[in-house]
Amino acid sequence: MRVKGLLVAAMLLVSGMASAQVMRVEENEQVVSGIKRSGQQLSVQLDPKFVEKIWKDHLSQEAGKVKHSKGVYTVEEGKLISISKQPVRVISTVGTHASGSYVWWSLDMGTTHLDKEATPEVYAAAEQFMENFGRKLYQEDVLLQINEAENVLRSTKKEQDRVVKQANDLQLSIEKNKKRKQELEAELVRNADELRQLEQNVELNVKQQEASRQQVQAMERAVEEVRAKLRDIK
Repeated sequence: MRVKGLLVAAMLLVSGMASAQVMRVEENEQVVSGIKRSGQQLSVQLDPKFVEKIWKDHLSQEAGKVKHSKGVYTVEEGKLISISKQPVRVISTVGTHASGSYVWWSLDMGTTHLDKEATPEVYAAAEQFMENFGRKLYQEDVLLQINEAENVLRSTKKEQDRVVKQANDLQLSIEKNKKRKQELEAELVRNADELRQLEQNVELNVKQQEASRQQVQAMERAVEEVRAKLRDIK
């Protein structure tokens, strides 16, 4: 059962790694803190908790200090050089939809906002940023699956070592059992020989007892004869 469980885990990991890496970036509006904002949404087929963790770290590395409150990630003066030479205010959320998870963000550049029609160059740069992040997500997911697969491999090898050791121990037990059987059989032979010798000794002892009894009787008769002679002298 243990080996079967490891095989199932390995098959699930392989099937997970082989799944299609679906990624889509599109213009999208969201209401954040009561304000409707235009922005971009990256959709991926990955676990939202995993996506949220990677996004928070990525945004912190790329834009600056990230504040998180009530599901909203904010960077007040983000330094996204690949998108804008000027600091931008980043507002972002992570969530789920029917086809997986999403990362949505809005960029406030002071006088303009991220908009496909109004700021096409910024929009294209932001879209590229999101696509790069989407690829990073799948790379991180594959690396995580590789680590899990390696853990399963280590467990499988450990199980193999255990089974091999068990086989060796069983063979050793069989050899010990055979040796013990031989010792017991030899002991039974010795016991039988000893029993026969004891029985012979008993028979000999009976004969010795009879001989001794006859000698005692003979000596008693001899003593009685001597006493009779002594009485005759009187």
